[in-house]
Amino acid sequence: EVQLVESGGALVQAGGSLRLSCATSGFSYDDYAVGWFRQAPGKEREGVACISSGHGDTYYADSVKGRFTISRDKAKNTVYLQMNSLKPEDTAVYYCAADPRRRRCSLEMIRYDYWGQGTQVTVSS
Repeated sequence: EVQLVESGGALVQAGGSLRLSCATSGFSYDDYAVGWFRQAPGKEREGVACISSGHGDTYYADSVKGRFTISRDKAKNTVYLQMNSLKPEDTAVYYCAADPRRRRCSLEMIRYDYWGQGTQVTVSS
């Protein structure tokens, strides 16, 4: 059974940093891509970053490029999202999701079949 569990969300001041974790089970990173998405109140869910299956190529939304870094630890079955220089507009519920296909990752939500329950990130000004 595929499972994803996010953690690490918190209240942080603007300019601060936070690291989110996505503990995964039921699949291998050799076969599945993993992405991070977020949804702010009153807004649609949007893609933030993803890491491809296999070699682990990464891709970022323009809004977070240079500030966020996605990575994975195969031994710990965990995907991370390191978030630096946080802004109030980064406030959202953050979700990780898995795409069960061997291919370059994408931030298109339709590609992702499995989702975690989300973790809240709040950035105060």
